[in-house]
Amino acid sequence: MPQIVQKASWLLVISLVFSIQALANQADNQSNAITEPVFELVVLGDSGGIEDGNLSAFLLRSLQEANYIALDAGTVVNGINQGIQYGAFDNLPLVTDDKWGLAGTILRHHIKGYLLSHAHLDHVNGMLVASPEDSTKNIYALASVNTMIGDTYFNGKAWANFSDRGIAPRLNQYHMVDLPLGQNITLDKTELSVSAFSLSHPVESSAFVIEHGNDLFLYFGDTGPDSVEKQGKLDKIWTALAMQLKYKTLRGIIIETSFENERPDHLLFGHLTPNYLMQELHNFATKLGGQAPLKDLKVVISHIKYTMATGSDPRAIIKQQLNAANDLGVQIIIPQQGQRLLF
Repeated sequence: MPQIVQKASWLLVISLVFSIQALANQADNQSNAITEPVFELVVLGDSGGIEDGNLSAFLLRSLQEANYIALDAGTVVNGINQGIQYGAFDNLPLVTDDKWGLAGTILRHHIKGYLLSHAHLDHVNGMLVASPEDSTKNIYALASVNTMIGDTYFNGKAWANFSDRGIAPRLNQYHMVDLPLGQNITLDKTELSVSAFSLSHPVESSAFVIEHGNDLFLYFGDTGPDSVEKQGKLDKIWTALAMQLKYKTLRGIIIETSFENERPDHLLFGHLTPNYLMQELHNFATKLGGQAPLKDLKVVISHIKYTMATGSDPRAIIKQQLNAANDLGVQIIIPQQGQRLLF
């Protein structure tokens, strides 16, 4: 009898060893999965404000496909040309189309749609002026955003109606898709899907949670902080995202920081400062719980307001203020136009 008990004990020990090893291997595999990039981001425009050749716009794709979705479109063609100059598209498996050249091929064949956060000109200008040589594709936005784009630009006065709504003649180049709040929608001709959330701004703005499998990427249009706007819209996004991150991985965030900390609240006009951004990220971290839940998360800073005033460098000041306040261990990235980033 004692021999049987002893044998059973050894079997139990061996079983536990194998179980522990299996868990360790699983953890290693998860760690490797997190370090392997999933998304590619190309910076078409990194600035807010008056620099018309470099306004808010990014291209995002899964590395498993050659199709991008545009995240806003303040600058498009000039941004593509800057990306070509800096080699951002060197790894892109290009469609062959000698008629249009490299920039035209990227615009017409590889950008499969526009996710537009809001209708302010510095977020849509590049799409508008590129439209005469663009290809047929979808514009995805909240209903209020699509309505404003039609009323303000595709009205036959500011611009010809390149959409499939509104006044005649409709050129039907862009199919307008109204995004329902919080509902996951597939982005046509890509392997990506998106959920839209409303943001506080003088006109309705939006954030987009873009998904590929169990990996997420978060893009914010222009937004003010909850403590100033008093609408709780960012808190709603942080709450929804924290629920998803119980079983999914957040690869990166693009979020605006338009002004330095010295900017008074009544002159923010629905924008963030470094202190307000860190305040919002702290709220997000609290919802996630645990030790340093945002450590090493890549946070790309968009929409820093360009100025022609002498003796002022907003990018340098905002970078310094963000780094000084960064007690969460996130990776602050101040992007450059034409840059390629992996997440």
